[in-house]
Amino acid sequence: MVSAAGNWRAGLGQLVRSPRAVGSLGILLIVVLGCVLAPVYAWFAGNVDPFAANPVGTVMVHGVSVPLLQPAAGGLGVVPVGPTGDPAGYLLGADGNGRDIAVRVLYGGRNTLSIGFAAAVVATIGGLIVGLLAGYLRGVVDVVLSRILDVVWAFPVLLLAISLSAVSFQSGLNFGLVKIGSGNLALPIFIIGAVYIPYTARVVRGSTLELTGAPFVEAAVGYGASRARIVGKELLPNVFPRILVLFPVVVATGIILESGLSFLGVGVRAPDASWGTIVQDGIGLLRSRPLIAIVPGAFVAVTVCALNVFGDAVRDAFDPKAAVKVRTP
Repeated sequence: MVSAAGNWRAGLGQLVRSPRAVGSLGILLIVVLGCVLAPVYAWFAGNVDPFAANPVGTVMVHGVSVPLLQPAAGGLGVVPVGPTGDPAGYLLGADGNGRDIAVRVLYGGRNTLSIGFAAAVVATIGGLIVGLLAGYLRGVVDVVLSRILDVVWAFPVLLLAISLSAVSFQSGLNFGLVKIGSGNLALPIFIIGAVYIPYTARVVRGSTLELTGAPFVEAAVGYGASRARIVGKELLPNVFPRILVLFPVVVATGIILESGLSFLGVGVRAPDASWGTIVQDGIGLLRSRPLIAIVPGAFVAVTVCALNVFGDAVRDAFDPKAAVKVRTP
């Protein structure tokens, strides 16, 4: 049997040599780095506040001072200024409140990416705990946990997430000593992570059931190893590659779900922003300023595609026999 360390070295070596992995990871790093440096760009673009409305502001376009919000034809409403092409100010134009779209997209990406990643961590940890318990203990524990997972699995992901978000949107969640406020970013993290636990748990449970009869596990039982040691030293290192393969896909679906919830108004709340809320802001301006909705939507699409490609490369490197599917919203 090849050691776990040998498997990891071989997998990492194959991943580094994969053009798909390197290319998709490069795209992800560019997106993440751009979002992380959002405050730097906001300062460069004139110390812009991405959350404060600026209805009477102006911007220089070809040496001429232009109002950020101009009266629409017929005097009904206003039309925000279009793209200036100048990275130092309103590169992609303004939204309906006079805010810099480029700056808001980067700030919104910080929330969307962090929520998607953190929710995937919650789903992974929860799935590992539930899957290992159900797969190793079997019996009544497996039956009870599996039936609970089946109930959650029966609900469409988006519908379940919307329901949980709508219920907790005003009052938040209260778990006794732990309380999550309605405006806290931990709320969408917990909801998205919770609805994806059944998907990660099923993978872990299936892998655990396969491994419990393996010779090295039986040898550990014969040596008198405790259950905790068998799970932690024998099962977990061999199950972890499967969950690692699944992780980028869960991050991608978490980003999609967060954007959908925020677009519907039950995700990230003002004054915070995400790619979903920015798309919602641009729906009413699709004809006059379509970039307000198109740019954050394009960021979602590029990021999710890169994560899926990277996930495929990770699967080929660490678990080529796996055929894991996660239901998307």
